[in-house]
Amino acid sequence: MATPAPGGPGDSPSAALDELSRNFTYGALGAGNGSLSGAWYRRNQIHLFGALLAIFGNLVISVSLNIQKYSHLQLAHQEYPRPYFKSVLWWGGVVLMAVGETGNFAAYGFAPITLIAPLGCMSVTGSAIISVMFLKENLRASDLLGMTLAFAGMYLFVNFAPNITQAISARTVQYYFVGWQFMIYVILEILLFCILLYFHKRKGMKHIVILLTLVALLASVTVISVKAVSGMITFSVTDKMQLTYPIFYIMFIIMIASCVFQVKLLSQATKLYNTATVVPINHIFFTTSAIIAGIIFYQEFLGAAFLTVFIYLFGCFLSFLGVFLVTRNREKEHLPQSYIDFGNVPGRTPGREVWRETNAGQNTTRSKW
Repeated sequence: MATPAPGGPGDSPSAALDELSRNFTYGALGAGNGSLSGAWYRRNQIHLFGALLAIFGNLVISVSLNIQKYSHLQLAHQEYPRPYFKSVLWWGGVVLMAVGETGNFAAYGFAPITLIAPLGCMSVTGSAIISVMFLKENLRASDLLGMTLAFAGMYLFVNFAPNITQAISARTVQYYFVGWQFMIYVILEILLFCILLYFHKRKGMKHIVILLTLVALLASVTVISVKAVSGMITFSVTDKMQLTYPIFYIMFIIMIASCVFQVKLLSQATKLYNTATVVPINHIFFTTSAIIAGIIFYQEFLGAAFLTVFIYLFGCFLSFLGVFLVTRNREKEHLPQSYIDFGNVPGRTPGREVWRETNAGQNTTRSKW
């Protein structure tokens, strides 16, 4: 995670190259501030703790998704399947999902949004690995390439994410909340959200880009409020008065409301389009909106060198590409077969296909050779 350059945004190319070389200095304890040096670990231990929380949360979420998937498969093979919400295994997956989301929530209190948000790729890649190992799904070449790209991208954006120490107190959130940058951002976001919502509701346009853009716009508000609430709770360990400020409850209400509407729109997208299409696009849109929100509201890249920002964005691009390759055409591999094996039915010639249609309440049968 790169330290903001002292000279601010107007740094020379040599200063940017110096900062880049410092990020890759692998020396003895105190010899440098590279990503494997002792000084680097000491300076970034809080952010690393947040990153580890996010990785843990996303891996637990991937485990929970596969457990729920396995419970659905078990119920589907039963002669008299029960409702899924009566399955102990399914509820175990729900509990793990809650644990994973709690880890993600806590991570925002220790590290910048621009570090935590892209780590959502771990949920996708982890789910692919678990499904191959335990659900016996096929491991494709595109899966291996996608996982490699995702891990390489994660290494880059973890190393070059902004290294800023933010004590998110109630007064800090209030200061950012009334800043002119955020005011302009909110006005533009509300206008875009209303325009897209008009086309979606009034014009009946249900294109996946419109739906997931609406989700992403809500997600940017969600991550801002989540970091504010998580940061104030963390800060309240030393200052008990944090939870008495009105801004805490305002952010908490915004967090809950934006999450509810975000889930509602995302569920509409999953009903209209298959998961293999929704997952990568939603990950890209969500991460992009979260990064923009972190840059504008919390000013997380203030003073960072251009080369540092470029490598960080390149790492995000690699993770996006990796998620796309892992999810590409995966849904098609699990579609049920388009025929039913009737076996040896008396009076039926092998190879003959039979359909039953209902027309005006009367059953008619037509055959095809």
